[in-house]
Amino acid sequence: MPVRPLRTLAAVAVLALAAGCATATTPAVEAAGQPRSGGALTWAVETEPITLNPHQYAQAKARLLVWNSFESLLTYDNQGKLVPWLATGWQAAPDGLSYTLPLRAGVTFTDGTPFDAAAVKANFDKLREPGYAPAVAAVQLRNLKAVEVVDPHTVRLTLIAPDVLVLDFLASPQGAQVSPKSLREAKNLKAGGVDVVGTGPFVLDRYVPGQELHYTRNPGYDWAPPTATHTGPAHLDEITYRFLKESAVRVGALTSNQVQLIEGVPATDQPLITGNPRLRLTRELNSGSAYAYYFNVSRAPFDDLRVRQAFREALDVDTVLSSVYQDTAIRAWSVVSPSSPLYDKRLEGSYGGDAARANSLLDQAGWTGRDADGYRTRDGRRLTVRLVQAAPYVRDRRDVLAQAVQAAVKQSAGIDLKISLVDQGTSQQAFEKNEYEVFDNSRADTDAGAALNLLLHSDGGINRTRINDPQVDKLLEAGQSSTDQSRRVAIYADLQQRVVADQALALPLYAPADQIAASTAVGGVCFEPTAGVPASAYDLWIAK
Repeated sequence: MPVRPLRTLAAVAVLALAAGCATATTPAVEAAGQPRSGGALTWAVETEPITLNPHQYAQAKARLLVWNSFESLLTYDNQGKLVPWLATGWQAAPDGLSYTLPLRAGVTFTDGTPFDAAAVKANFDKLREPGYAPAVAAVQLRNLKAVEVVDPHTVRLTLIAPDVLVLDFLASPQGAQVSPKSLREAKNLKAGGVDVVGTGPFVLDRYVPGQELHYTRNPGYDWAPPTATHTGPAHLDEITYRFLKESAVRVGALTSNQVQLIEGVPATDQPLITGNPRLRLTRELNSGSAYAYYFNVSRAPFDDLRVRQAFREALDVDTVLSSVYQDTAIRAWSVVSPSSPLYDKRLEGSYGGDAARANSLLDQAGWTGRDADGYRTRDGRRLTVRLVQAAPYVRDRRDVLAQAVQAAVKQSAGIDLKISLVDQGTSQQAFEKNEYEVFDNSRADTDAGAALNLLLHSDGGINRTRINDPQVDKLLEAGQSSTDQSRRVAIYADLQQRVVADQALALPLYAPADQIAASTAVGGVCFEPTAGVPASAYDLWIAK
C-alpha cells in the first residue's frame, strides 16, 4: 500500500486546534511508529446515531461513522477546495444550469454491485422520492431538475436555477452513495444497518443498539480520496465503536486501556488526558453554524423583537461559557461558525451582557410585574419560554449549559426558561405542534450556506424560528446561486446582519469543537478536512 505524506499540524485560535492528521514530528506518531496493516481498535463515542443511513444523516457526531461505509462523489481538501472522490471531476455548464460528472471505473459496493452512473441516478431518484428525505429534497436539491445517465460512467445534473450548493451536497453525508440493492431491499432503509451498504473502506457487520457498532475492513477497497494519507485497503482489520454517553466513563475507559480512542472530552476531564504521557489530546473547530438558541417568532413572547433582544442582553455569555467550559469554549457572535470564510466579524461585541438594557426592554414590552418567585409577569402571566432539547443531539454538556443560562436570565431579568431534555420522538412532536419557544442547534456542514438554508429559509427543513422573511429568503437564494466567492461573502454578511443584529432571531453561544483523546500507540488520528469533525477510521493504525 503506497503511503502519502502525512499532513502537518496547524494551530487554530486560542485552543491551538490540530488540523488534519498527526505527523511524524508529534510524540503520538513516534510512539505509534510507521503505518502498518492489521490490528483492532475500540473507539468510545459520545452519541449513538439516530440512523445509519447517510441520506438521513442529521447528527454531526455521526459523520465519522458515515464515512467508514459510505462515500460521496466529491470531498474537500485542507484548503476548503472541492476535490474528486467517486467522481473523477466535474464540469459546470457556462450558464450554471448543469454539472457533468465523470465517475471512477472499477468501484464496487460492498454487496458486490457495481458503482456506475445508474447507481448514482438511483440514489438521486430515491432522495427525491416523496417522504424519503423531505428536508434534502426541499432544500439541498430544490433546484435539481433531472439526473441523466450520459454513459455508464458519466452523469449530468440539470438545474432549474444556478446552485453552487449542489456541489457541496455532492461532498456531504446526505450525498453519499448507497447500493441500489440496499435502496430496493433493505428491511428498514431509513434506519440503516448491516443491510444498507456503500463503497467505503469498512463494512458494518454488527450493530447492538445502545451498546456498539462493529466494522471489518473491506479488502477490495482501492479508491481513497486525495485527502487520505495512504491508498488501498484500510490499515485496521476491524474497529468497534462503543456508545458511552458520560464523559467520565469514556475517559475512564481510555485511561484503563479498555478503549484506545475517545471523542468528546470536556474541559473538566482534559487534564486527565494532557497529564498522562501515554495519551494525547487533539482539537478542532467545526465548520458550518455555531451553537445558538433560535427564537420561535411565531408565538409569544418572542413574536416581540424587544423580548428577543432582552433575552440576549440578559445573558453574560462569556461568564456562562467560562463556568461550564472553563475558558476552553470560543464565544460565538453569529449563527455562522468563526471558522467559516462566510463569518461576519462585525457582529463581535455588538450585543449582549447588558442587564440594565434587558430590563428596560422588558418594561417597554409590558412585562412590568413580578411574581413571588421573582419572575416577570404581564396580565397575570409569567414570562416563560420553553427550551426543548432532543437527547440524541445533546453534546458538549449542552444540558449543563442550559441550566447555567436558565439561572442567569432569571437572576438578571426575571425570565423563566423551562428546560425539557426529551427523546427524539417527544421533541419532534413538540416542534410539530409548535409547543416551544427556544430551539438549540449547531451544524457541521462544510459550507455554512447549506446550514443556513435549513435553519432560516422559509422552506427550511429545520426552520424552527418559523421565520418567513422574504428578505432572508432572497439573501439565502442569492448566496446559493452565486459562483463568486467574494460576492457570497458579502451576501452572507448582509444575511448575518439581518438575522442577528437587526431581527435578533438567535442567541449565538459558542463555536462547536471536537476533541479526540487517544493512546499514543494509535497513529493517523485525523479530523475531516474543513468540516473539523473526527474523520473515519481509514487512516488509523495501531502499533504492534
